[in-house]
Parts: sequence; structure tokens; C-alpha cells
Amino acid sequence: MSQSVAIVTGASQGIGRATAIRLARDFSGLVLVARNRAHLEETAKAVGAAGAEALVHDADLSQAEAAQAVVDKALARFGRIDALLNIAGAVPQIDLFEMTDAQWEGGLALKLHGARRLTIAAWPALKAAKGSVVLMSGNSALFPKAPYAAVGTINAAIVALAKAFSDRGITDGVQVNSVLPGPVMTGRRRSYLQHWAPLHDMTVEEATAKFPKEAGIARYGEPEEIAELMAFLVSPGARWMTGSTLRMDGGEVKSV
Repeated sequence: MSQSVAIVTGASQGIGRATAIRLARDFSGLVLVARNRAHLEETAKAVGAAGAEALVHDADLSQAEAAQAVVDKALARFGRIDALLNIAGAVPQIDLFEMTDAQWEGGLALKLHGARRLTIAAWPALKAAKGSVVLMSGNSALFPKAPYAAVGTINAAIVALAKAFSDRGITDGVQVNSVLPGPVMTGRRRSYLQHWAPLHDMTVEEATAKFPKEAGIARYGEPEEIAELMAFLVSPGARWMTGSTLRMDGGEVKSV
């Protein structure tokens, strides 16, 4: 394993946790960022068991000062940053006509501006390492609908932001891509199904089976499957891929 360091945000659960554990096979050091320190410590144990050194940093990336603190801590510990995977950012699924300004601003502050600020803060180190950046978006960027307008709008903005960073990265030697997962069975989705099912006179099992069928897919994805794509994008084999938006969705998007 070469001496290389990756920052993974949202590393306390779901796709972020799975990505951190997967990257432990390829990177010697991982900086794990999220708000829940106890869950981050659990991820750190798994990262250590997989062979990498983990640095835990609990931070709220919706706060303007958090990004530079993450980068400073990473450089103080490891001296370099080779990859940044911006995965943090849950956006409420609330109808377009019901979502408040505060809820819009909260989603934008964490997922969009958190990723923007952290990428800018890490850019000098990434430029020095000729490193890689991945920004997590989602399939809703391609078909925003009223019941989850903020998710689609913010995810579309993430794709545009990644494109802008990739344009600068051509000059600076930094590779930037975005990923659009389809429906993935995370802890957050399980909690949603447990809440949604009784409201619609369904069992959790019935609700779990309902959504993939409505999406036209065979099953939910698993966080570990998205993690494999993330690992590929920051690997030497994907080096010429930049400015790309990659879907991994089980065939949910039917358009060409």
C-alpha cells in the first residue's frame, strides 16, 4: 500500500461508512468526518481492522469554519491529502409547497456548501498530490419532483459544482467526478420505511418491496456497491476520467 491519504465525509453511516472501509484497502491513512463521533469511532475500528490508520474528526460541515479545520487536522497528522470524497449531506424529503426556508437552507449548507468549502480548502494539498475528488449527488438530480424538490435541486447543483471544479482541475491536475446513486438500503432508508409503512397500512416488508417495483428496479442497492465505484474513481485506473457524472442505480433511470 502506497503512502496516501483520503478524507471521507459522512463516514459515520451508510455509503460514507462503507466507502471509508473499502478505501482502507488502498489508502494508508483515512480522515473520517461526520457529526456523530461515537459512530465515527466504530467506522475507525473497521478501517483499522482493514489495515489503514484512521483519524476521527467530528464536525458539522454546514458551519463555515469546519472545512479548514478538517484540512488542517488532516495535514497535521498525515502531511498530505490525495483524495477527498464528499458524501455528507442528508436533505429532507418534503413537498415543494411545504418545505420551509430553514429546511432549504439546511440542505444547501451541508450538502452543497459543505462540499464546496471543503474542496476549496483541500485544493492546494490535492493540487500538490495530483489528487482526486468525488462529490456525491443522486438520481433525483435528473428528475426533480414536487414531493422531494429540495433533494433534486441540491443534487443537480452538486453535479454542476463538480463540473466547475473539474474544469479548474484540468489546469491544476486534480481529478473531479460526481456520483449519482439510485435507491440504496442505508440505515436512514430503513428508518424511513419503518415510519412510512404504518402510515399507509403496510408492513415494513411490504413497503420495502413496494419502492423498488415502483422505481422499475430489481432491488435496492447496497452501500458497499456504491463504495466500490467510489474506490474506482480515486484509483489510478480511473485517472483519465474527470468531469464525469456516473450513475449506479440498478437501471432506475430509463432514458438514454
